[in-house]
Amino acid sequence: MSVPLSILDLVSISEGSSAREAIAASVSSAQLADRLGYTRLWFAEHHNTVNLASSATALLISHAAAATERIRVGAGGVMLPNHAPLMVAEQYGTLANMHGDRIDLGLGRAPGTDQMTAQALARSSAEPQAFAQNIYDLQGWLGEQGRAHSTPIVSAVSQSMEVPIWVLGSTVNGAAIAGQLGLPFSVASHFAPDQLDQAIRVYRDSFTTESPTAQIEEPRVMAGINVMVADTDEAAAREFTVVQQMFLDLRTGGRRRLQPAVDPADIATRGGDRNPMLQIAAVGSPQTVTRQLEEFVDRTGADELITVTYAYDPQVRDRSLQLLADAWF
Repeated sequence: MSVPLSILDLVSISEGSSAREAIAASVSSAQLADRLGYTRLWFAEHHNTVNLASSATALLISHAAAATERIRVGAGGVMLPNHAPLMVAEQYGTLANMHGDRIDLGLGRAPGTDQMTAQALARSSAEPQAFAQNIYDLQGWLGEQGRAHSTPIVSAVSQSMEVPIWVLGSTVNGAAIAGQLGLPFSVASHFAPDQLDQAIRVYRDSFTTESPTAQIEEPRVMAGINVMVADTDEAAAREFTVVQQMFLDLRTGGRRRLQPAVDPADIATRGGDRNPMLQIAAVGSPQTVTRQLEEFVDRTGADELITVTYAYDPQVRDRSLQLLADAWF
């Protein structure tokens, strides 16, 4: 049986478009994904970026959850050092009260931005021990007593909500934290693939159910992969140049909104087709992408895949979602 497919959305803003239009397109895609059978839709927290509107994840989650019926909606993730843990508990407890048992809380240690912006946002420590303690406290606030383990403060709105917590990471360090906490692990291989195989191995080797934070009985890995599906391999390769241009801009310091697709040969002349950050990708016709996803599952043993699809035209993204669902489910 094929592993479940989920979606990571960064609410990208195309050239000539606005954040308002990007959010509307994202919700429309969420409704499509809900109908097609995708397991979950996560929003990734980013700040100080001109081409992404995914800064206030809790608001996006609420908006998407209100517009859908079945799909799980959550954060992929909340960058915990940017937030006071109590506020996170209150926000996600409120979401669970509003939308029921469809809310996920993925937590990461990275700032999701540059250092200057991270300093402006900072509310808690990114150190591993502090991160683990904050997760323990969050579980307390979301648990039966509604009380953190390190403070008598009670959060009535999150009490007994039991929102599932995932740990996000891209390195062996993040993997070890997830395993030692006994929590599911989402590996950011869609943009940080260097330690993918080692991280998954470390996670499974370090996994324990003995930790007071453990929520699952056995390791669970969700791996990120860039995906673009079109009617032909050639059409998909052209559409994939949208994200290749975005990553070229990251390398050169360019600050542009998503650019239209170009001839892949133009990207090749600039070395954009060899960007190591994008090496985990499935691009092509439905048959090609299905084969590439199956190979990725075989390589990683992932229990679930979370797909990332950037497109200048939201209709191209929706077409990719449709073609992939038709081929995979």
